[in-house]
Amino acid sequence: MIALTLTEIATAVGGELHGAADPSATITGPVEHDSRKVAEGGLFVAITGERSDGHDFAQGAIADGALAVLGTRRVEGVPMILVDDPVVALGKLARAVVDRLDGLTIVAITGSQGKTSTKDLVAQMCARLGPTVANQGNLNNELGYPYTVLRADETTRYLVVESSARAIGDIAYLSRIAPPDVAVVLNVGIAHMGTFGSLDNIAVAKGELIEALPAEGLAVLNADDPFVSAMAPRTKARVRTVGMSEGAGLRAVGVVLDGAGRASFELTGTEGTAAVRLGLSGAHMVGNALSAAAVALELGMPFADLPVALGELRVASERRMDVFDRVDGVTVIDDSYNANPDSMAAAIRALAAIGEGRRRIAVLGYMAELAEGELECHTAVGNQAADAGVSLLISVQDIAAPISDAAAARGVEAVNVPDQEAAIAKLSGELRPGDVVLVKGSRYRTWIVADELRGAKADDQSKAEVA
Repeated sequence: MIALTLTEIATAVGGELHGAADPSATITGPVEHDSRKVAEGGLFVAITGERSDGHDFAQGAIADGALAVLGTRRVEGVPMILVDDPVVALGKLARAVVDRLDGLTIVAITGSQGKTSTKDLVAQMCARLGPTVANQGNLNNELGYPYTVLRADETTRYLVVESSARAIGDIAYLSRIAPPDVAVVLNVGIAHMGTFGSLDNIAVAKGELIEALPAEGLAVLNADDPFVSAMAPRTKARVRTVGMSEGAGLRAVGVVLDGAGRASFELTGTEGTAAVRLGLSGAHMVGNALSAAAVALELGMPFADLPVALGELRVASERRMDVFDRVDGVTVIDDSYNANPDSMAAAIRALAAIGEGRRRIAVLGYMAELAEGELECHTAVGNQAADAGVSLLISVQDIAAPISDAAAARGVEAVNVPDQEAAIAKLSGELRPGDVVLVKGSRYRTWIVADELRGAKADDQSKAEVA
């Protein structure tokens, strides 16, 4: 974060200094809400949650080097900036920092799935052009978003953030914290249908991102998603469409997957045509890469540089289409971070491509927040696995049983197991050299399986690091 005095911070967040707070003391370290990460000269944000109260760690944070604590109540002997709501105050502080950073370009990304992967790709492209800060993992809500913004300083040229929503208005709020110059909308899917109630409502929420753009900004929209392409009239900014549709402004033509599920295609746009070969597994990565290319072009990357830049993109966030080979000859696709119907379908297509001519195994967990569509969506996944030629399907936990039930009805060897340990036990007696195993499920529900399979890993994909 840029250096700010306690007085400047209090003014920015509408707070009051209390305790031993020195108005002229300057915060030079990071802003942290996890007391274990506090560093010298930093600011600790005390948040009261369901399981713990950050104020209980305030004295320890000061002892570890923090200069002050942002919180809602006084703590004895602790320099405090008192506010009504620390999370709201964090957003105000982030906005104050953004307003002081001249020359900063903000790229924001949203969509029902693929936000984090695309954010990672965009950040890697931006890093080729200048110092870049991007959110770690999927820190994309009212807490993670400003936390990421506050990592930017005077040297930062590009800030890449992803915007999530649990309700209409959430993305609009995040966009007021760090107003985007370039906005990417990937898709509108049925993830969080239980929260929003309809695809139309999800589209309303996602479209708030491009509504926040200035007239001189750019909206990158997925031409292959009718809900997204229909958003164009909602922005006063310029629009560039990407996809495989004929009308896309930046298009992938003739997509072909190799034995590892990596796509090659002809990249075509108003700037020219070039052959591209991705180092990322999964056909769905083509659309993510196109969005990253559109952003890079907008920020000044020459079209001629795109083939090399796109070809060097790599997985940066864990448990997302991480394909690796074990010493015993088994290939694992770890896409276990999260799951919804669209991302599940994409992962199964990747399994089919990577497992061409090999035995395909899927370990699949429950997909959450689908409301009335839960049974239908889980049944569809079982049918997709059958269509993809899966030889063995293991669904994890009783709530995921409709997946294996549907696959079994199609003649697939399919079993439902009570927990991840049982899935591991089933796999241990089944795996043989040459097998390809996909592991996927909503958060935490298949992580133990993926980690067990990773224990015998020999050759992992390289991880790109974005500063």
